Amino acid sequence: MPHFDGRDNAVIVLISLLLVLTLIEMGFSYYEHRNYYNKRDTFTNIYLTVLTFLINLAMKVSTFFILSFVYRFRLFVISNTILYWIPLLVAQDFLYWVLHYTGHYCRLFWAMHVTHHSSEYFNLTTGFRSTVLEPLYRVFFYLPLALMGFTALDILFAYLITQLYGNLVHTQYQINFPKWYSYVFVTPSHHRVHHASNIPYLDKNMGMVLIIWDRIFGTFREENLPEPIKYGLTHNIEDTGPVNIIFHEWKALINDIKKAPGFSTKIKYLFYPPGWSHDGSTQTARVMQKGYKIIKFAKNQKNS
Repeated sequence: MPHFDGRDNAVIVLISLLLVLTLIEMGFSYYEHRNYYNKRDTFTNIYLTVLTFLINLAMKVSTFFILSFVYRFRLFVISNTILYWIPLLVAQDFLYWVLHYTGHYCRLFWAMHVTHHSSEYFNLTTGFRSTVLEPLYRVFFYLPLALMGFTALDILFAYLITQLYGNLVHTQYQINFPKWYSYVFVTPSHHRVHHASNIPYLDKNMGMVLIIWDRIFGTFREENLPEPIKYGLTHNIEDTGPVNIIFHEWKALINDIKKAPGFSTKIKYLFYPPGWSHDGSTQTARVMQKGYKIIKFAKNQKNS
């Protein structure tokens, strides 16, 4: 089995780089009066990071056991180092895209993922604003990797590497990447779109490292609206306390289920996209985007 002996050193270097860049961005934001940071919001991000880290630790043994168990039924044995690590990183990134897509298009999973999008600020610490409950179910999305012949330790390492890259694209600073790079890899511009609450930007650019998945599956969007980006949710929460910041969408979901007529409708609230309602009182992102296009077309016709 191919081994990567510099695993620990690579993790230390990447985490150190992320922390240094965060402090630099924070310093420039303050010096240039850009207001990219807010003290309460930053402490909330740190709080959520610590909580997620603790849950990750608690789930570490079970995650490792599940992946190792499935690995026993692997379909392939890959001995070449390059043919092992490149497919692992690419496949892991794709399965993360599937996980992320599910978090946006299934309300049950959105109730857990929404925490990451609840900040009205966008900076490198926003990447720390973790989906706190994700460690409880993330492993099941990565089981195909174990079947493909990748070990539990390597799967977890690949996830950490892609996660650290994903943290680095949480910045409002403009960085000019080569066109080829922006076509293949996620950039800060792509991820600013993902965190925007502007209607055309909703549920776009789900990739962690590779943006090609969004281009292939129709969830890609350039940062090209004339109006500035508004970060956060379409309806931002007022109570950002340590409990409500994690469970506010669960409260709303449970309330909708209680009011829903019939069992089948209650189930739809769990698995249909966020915003779906049986009476049309709220709308999904796709419905709002269709309405936006109609209004925009009407305005263009009027001005022409």
